[in-house]
Parts: sequence; C-alpha cells; structure tokens
Amino acid sequence: MALRCAAPGRVRWLARALAGSARLLPPAAAAPGPPSPARTRPLQLSSRFASSAGSGTDGPQRRVVVVRITSPFAWLRTRFYYLLIRLYFDHEFSIEEFTRGAKQAFSVVSKLLSQRKLDLLEELVSAEVLQVLKEKISLLPDSHRDALAADIDAIMYTTEGDVRIYYDDDGRKFVSILMCFWYLNGANLPDEVPGEAKVFQIVFGDENKKEKKHLLTANYEFQREFTEGAKPDWTITRIEHPRLLE
Repeated sequence: MALRCAAPGRVRWLARALAGSARLLPPAAAAPGPPSPARTRPLQLSSRFASSAGSGTDGPQRRVVVVRITSPFAWLRTRFYYLLIRLYFDHEFSIEEFTRGAKQAFSVVSKLLSQRKLDLLEELVSAEVLQVLKEKISLLPDSHRDALAADIDAIMYTTEGDVRIYYDDDGRKFVSILMCFWYLNGANLPDEVPGEAKVFQIVFGDENKKEKKHLLTANYEFQREFTEGAKPDWTITRIEHPRLLE
C-alpha cells in the first residue's frame, strides 16, 4: 500500500510489512464459504493482558492494564487459517509482522480521519468504505473526530477478531483479517460515552493534577487478493469506531 502524505518513508515501510508474495490456493483447500465476521466475545477460559507504564523519577509511574478474555476455540480457528495462508498463499506470512504493520496502518489512517484528510486514504482504504467515511466524517462533532486519532504509542492492545479465506463469484481468491485495537485518547468526551472499556484518571506527579484518558476501541478489516496477477497489497475494507463513527 502507498500513501501520498507527509511521511512517505513510514508508509513505504508499512507497505512492505503488510505485503507478501502472492501464492495460489488449490480449490480443494479453500474454505467452503465466508463465515460471518466475529466480534470480540468475552468467555471464561483464557485471558490476555497488556499494560503501559511510565518511567519518570519525579512522580508516580502511570500504568494502564487492559484485560481481555478470549475463546480458545476462536484462537485455534485463527491459527488454523494462518497455517492455510502460509501453506497456500504466502510461505513467509507472519501474524506478528502483520500485526505490526496493521498497528502502523491503524495509527496513520485514524489520524487522517481525525484531520479530515480523506483524499490521502485512496490507496489504503477501499472506495466503498471511503465514500461512507466522507459522509460520516462531515457530520461528526469536533470531540468525536479528535477521539478517532490513535498515536502508535497510545495503542494499548491489538488482537485479531476474525480471519476469512474465500472465493468470489468470479473465482478470485481473497484473505481478510479483522484487527481489534484498544487505544488511549485524551479527547474531551463525556464520561458516559458508551462503547468504551473504561475511563482512566491518569495521575502525573501531583495528586491534584489529573489527565483524563479514554480507553477506546476500533475494528479495522484488512483484505488482500491472492489471484494470480493481483497487486500484493492489503486494503482496509472495514472501519469501525464504536459510538464515535456511526
């Protein structure tokens, strides 16, 4: 993917992180049909944690811990699809490398959305999604638009939500990966904004000086076509910022 903006080097790195060499998938190995995209479902069996801690010496450290409960069945299913991708699409595919590129893409795209620079998203976001975004962004209040932006260092937790391998009616081959992000944002949102995990009061040095941060969520779906001759680019085909961009 390429992006015509002020940071071409970073986006070129993003393109290399997300792109891989195309491979063909034999029809017998393809999934029978695209399953419905899955949302994050809290279950009781396994848990994953992420935290962010400051390192200053003049005051108390800041620490944010995100706890998410995941289904072991969903975890096994996604790992099976990653195996299929490596066997039949891209032998060098790595979910760790893909996640790093997806985080970079999420940070870049969310900031451009917040700044209303939608013309710079044409090579990163599908035309259908971009058209919908243009209509929604124009109606957002400033506080909601500010809350869309996610600095790369403010992303507390990232995980995959769903993986699909499928053919369309013309026989073209696709892989899509839904990524879920939790990020801190200091926009001036009301405390009762629904859809967020929690509102944190983060203290810097003095107990009387508090900076309020919202822990918000976003879902971005990345899709790549693996038909022979197709460009080896990942495109964002779904963008969701619950309760902010609806």
